[in-house]
Amino acid sequence: MTQSSPPSSKPLLAALRGERQAIPPMWLMRQAGRYLPEYRALRAEKGGFLALATDPPAAAEVTMQPIRRFGFDGAILFSDILMVPWALGQDLSFGAGEGPRLQPPLVDHALGELEAAHERLEPVYATVRTVAGQLPSATTFLGFAGSPWTVATYMVAGQGSKDHAETRAFAYRDPAAFDRIVAAIVDLTVTYLSGQIDSGVEAVQLFDSWAGSLSPAQFERWVIAPNAEIVRRLRVRYPSVPIIGFPKGAGAKLVDYAAGVKPDAIGLDETLDPAWADAALPIGMPVQGNLDPLALLTGGAALDAGIDRVLAAFRERPHVFNLGHGIGQHTPIAHVEQLIRRVRGA
Repeated sequence: MTQSSPPSSKPLLAALRGERQAIPPMWLMRQAGRYLPEYRALRAEKGGFLALATDPPAAAEVTMQPIRRFGFDGAILFSDILMVPWALGQDLSFGAGEGPRLQPPLVDHALGELEAAHERLEPVYATVRTVAGQLPSATTFLGFAGSPWTVATYMVAGQGSKDHAETRAFAYRDPAAFDRIVAAIVDLTVTYLSGQIDSGVEAVQLFDSWAGSLSPAQFERWVIAPNAEIVRRLRVRYPSVPIIGFPKGAGAKLVDYAAGVKPDAIGLDETLDPAWADAALPIGMPVQGNLDPLALLTGGAALDAGIDRVLAAFRERPHVFNLGHGIGQHTPIAHVEQLIRRVRGA
């Protein structure tokens, strides 16, 4: 991968590589999404999420929208964590108001019954190439994938759930079969992220959105071990590309995640006390987060107080300002502008 500018001219990339910034660089999870009127208009035109995500010019436009509007330090590829199971051969659909569906669910079908279709990932790589040619020189381009446990919860159950009981029970009942599913996800995730990097992204994030639903022993087996394998393989191929690990809901297990997975930076959800995280994590390890998205939705004094708490906790270490999870679709644009002013001191 070639870089259009040296790392020092990209504040976010520098922070992920361990350089503390006087003003923390920032981006927001789901910054390209439904809170933006320009996104809603384009999605309505394309007729649905999957059609939008697999149309490279349209997906590139969505990726660029928050950069044009807000000037964030990072652009996150517009795609979805379920592109991997789709490429492994499950049918993927997004029903209005229903969330994603994968067919057939693996709780009663074997992984070997699926016919892989890796060509389904090609539009994502085309989107990356398009965005890479449009970004401002100081903006870092972030790719991503879902972590194996989180992706597996959808593959096994065929849809999202509140407690992932079906998948957790499957993993207890038949760990060998579940391990085959996880191993397939690991292999394709390495290929997928490699394709993103080769096409132009400069850092990647592993989203383990449902890591918090596991017991400590299962967390070690199904979160730490597979994420560590992905990081190990990517680091062999791309030693200079930072990897952010985001185990949402990990709580105190975050320390074990940091030690076992060894990401370059670690994302913190909003349930974590930032002062605790600063004290518990390795000195100098870059962190990302962890403003409560509901504080951003609320705005005003609550938002200012939340921002100040995060900034104070991480003032002595490399820090990427972000939310503890994705921005809500009803978040006012004015509150995002308030956030940017407060963080950047404008």
